[in-house]
Amino acid sequence: MESPNMTLRDVPSEDRPRERMMLYGAQALSNAELLAILLRTGTYQESAVHVAQRLLLECGGLRMLTDMSMEQLTEIKGIGEAKALQIQAGIELGRRLARSTMNETVTIRSPQDVAALLMEDLRYLQKEHFVCLFLNTKNHVIGQETLSMGSLNASIVHPREVFRAAIKRSSASIVCAHNHPSGDPTPSPEDVEITKRLVQAGEIVGIDVLDHIVIGDKRYVSLKELGFM
Repeated sequence: MESPNMTLRDVPSEDRPRERMMLYGAQALSNAELLAILLRTGTYQESAVHVAQRLLLECGGLRMLTDMSMEQLTEIKGIGEAKALQIQAGIELGRRLARSTMNETVTIRSPQDVAALLMEDLRYLQKEHFVCLFLNTKNHVIGQETLSMGSLNASIVHPREVFRAAIKRSSASIVCAHNHPSGDPTPSPEDVEITKRLVQAGEIVGIDVLDHIVIGDKRYVSLKELGFM
């Protein structure tokens, strides 16, 4: 590891991230080296690699970095607004790439389709996000909206917000989903209760709630498959 007081111009060219990437490919670089390429420059005292190493250490690793806000990033020494934006842009590109194999018109036929669409968006988040997919009569996704962001262990959503958004899009049906930051998708009693309330409200307004998916870390659970709706 390079000295904290060593700047990138002091590092032999074969050890610089960009040179290493050109020689060996991106797969040969560490997380810190890839981040350093996004950052481009360090500080007067530190190279970009060292700033990247310290950033990963202070935020708790690459996974935690994905959920850091602009304000949290810029609190870290050596990370200004421009560098924070570069980091967030890189993360968003990665998310979009993870979804890029999907057809432009997404059809929901099963819980697996919902998980494939939302997993990369939700699995890293440190707070619960309640998301609705709005479908037409052919079960094509015509819209997606995050309707609430809760605490670390609770997501509060009211049926009126859900169905106001669904009616605005002329939805025939909806699928609900939210993440569990713990990584364990096992539904809580609150998850079951809000699902039942949404189903009842949907019956009144004539918009079917097809499923409620709980997203964990590379795992998901369908409340419909579990018999809760």
